[in-house]
Amino acid sequence: MNIKQVKRSDLFSIQFNNSYIMNDQNSKRLFYGSCFALITTAFSFSIRAGILPQLGQTFNLSATQLGFINQMWFLGFPISMVLGGIFYSSIGPKKIMIFAFFAHTLGIILTIYSGGYAGLLISTLLIGLGNGCTEAACNPMIASAYSGKLMNTLLNRFHMWFPGGIVLGSLISLFMTSMGWSWQVQIWMILIPTVIYAIFFYGQVFPKPKVGSASLSVNLKTMLSPLFLFICACMTLTAISEFGPTQWVQLMLAKSGAEPMVILALITGLMAVGRYFGGDFVHKFDQTGVLLGSAIFTALGIFLFSTQTGAMAYVAAVFFAMGVCYFWPNMIGFTAEKIPLSGAIGMSVVGAFGMFSTSIWQPIIGGWIDKARERATMRGLEGDAIELAAGQATLLKMMIFPLILIVLFTILLFWMRKRKSNAAPIEAV
Repeated sequence: MNIKQVKRSDLFSIQFNNSYIMNDQNSKRLFYGSCFALITTAFSFSIRAGILPQLGQTFNLSATQLGFINQMWFLGFPISMVLGGIFYSSIGPKKIMIFAFFAHTLGIILTIYSGGYAGLLISTLLIGLGNGCTEAACNPMIASAYSGKLMNTLLNRFHMWFPGGIVLGSLISLFMTSMGWSWQVQIWMILIPTVIYAIFFYGQVFPKPKVGSASLSVNLKTMLSPLFLFICACMTLTAISEFGPTQWVQLMLAKSGAEPMVILALITGLMAVGRYFGGDFVHKFDQTGVLLGSAIFTALGIFLFSTQTGAMAYVAAVFFAMGVCYFWPNMIGFTAEKIPLSGAIGMSVVGAFGMFSTSIWQPIIGGWIDKARERATMRGLEGDAIELAAGQATLLKMMIFPLILIVLFTILLFWMRKRKSNAAPIEAV
């Protein structure tokens, strides 16, 4: 491949260092493999959620035990993300994804043959570890391969497969459950994208970490900077703004006059489409502008959820999807582009903050729902009216997350403009 070919095919022919250039086919297979690895993550999220009632009946598990099983998914995710980020520069993305494949495969098989509560805890933790490795390897691999508009475009298109996979996995689980298929057959479905991403990655040349990449000590020092800590704080709120309402949609909107699973499919479907075209928005408004706009739309969507019923709930879903759509990929993209010395571990830690936040807030949100039910009962409400009032009251409380983000992202917008204006005279010199 000569220099002219590189220029004509800048989408998939990227020079990683002075001696390493991937060809078109190799680059495409790595990117497509990354997408199927994220689909595996999405399937493990949606299909396992769909079979929880069956698991409870099969193994006689309480709701608390099922909650601990779900928590293993969120716990394994950030653990492997952080460890993968730490060792990314020394072992590279290939070995991380090999571990992800074995963790996914073993976790799927152990789930099917778990035999009870302890086995389900271990198998779910393994799947969570595989999911975290996917984020730890694929995010920096894409970010280091591309730059500017192209990097933001591909990061958004990569992350579109999480909501896209949730839509597909939810429909598969809904169909199989309605047909009376066992939960074991549904779990086997997670193995399909797992095998596909292994086939895409097999025999390919993975990009080596850049020769000039910062050392781990520089990464850690950069992660103590005010900007990085600020982004981590924002990530805890963007994650719960996205996963909070969607995780509890079945409970909070069951009596709203709309079908909760259709709302979830609508939200995640729109998120997938939005992320596919996200690169153009980021190029025009920069990550800071997109994040501020996302916070505004998310707050509006949650407000509509908390006040509207019937067909208007679907309208609320559209506004909510337009908001949360760009949170996760642009938080990662901002870290890669604006705080590059944090390295692969920086991107992993930012994502880990989001997952830890989601895990921590779940029982708190559950407490909000319980207290809202008590207040509704004391007001004399009965039956479905209690569930509707409790759901809307909880959603109204959850609106605090994006409202705080509006303030924080406004600060970030002016912060980055000031930093850019201060950098201009230095670049001129």
